[in-house]
Amino acid sequence: MSQYFDMDDETLWNPSNGASRLFRRQVAVFEAELELSSGIGPMENDECRIAPATFEIFVNALLAHHRRTSHAIVLALSEGFTATVLVLAERAGIRVDLAQFGSAPDGALEDAQVSTVTGMSAPAEGRAWGAGLREKARELGRRMPR
Repeated sequence: MSQYFDMDDETLWNPSNGASRLFRRQVAVFEAELELSSGIGPMENDECRIAPATFEIFVNALLAHHRRTSHAIVLALSEGFTATVLVLAERAGIRVDLAQFGSAPDGALEDAQVSTVTGMSAPAEGRAWGAGLREKARELGRRMPR
């Protein structure tokens, strides 16, 4: 069995039920974390509709949030979800400019990790951050059936 994530008349992703269920639960987590709707609707009859304008706002807010943290655990927990959302955004034709997030993060850091040995860690350098996320998204994109 599988489920469909559709935008307009195009299927962006057709994952297994288990992958879909886990992804939708993570959507709820990040909607709560960002205090923002994702535009990813409920699953009804194995179909989930994505609202383009709302999803675009969510994608950019998620990327900005991801960029503002240097906490290794937070990054590990969120990287796969963020890369998956990036694949969906690209398939939806949403222009995602990772270079805009390449400079030092806007605003205060969130969830910064402090070590008694090394002190506070800084977010990854912009090019490395963007390249790493883009590579993860490319890898996932090859494995995500439409």
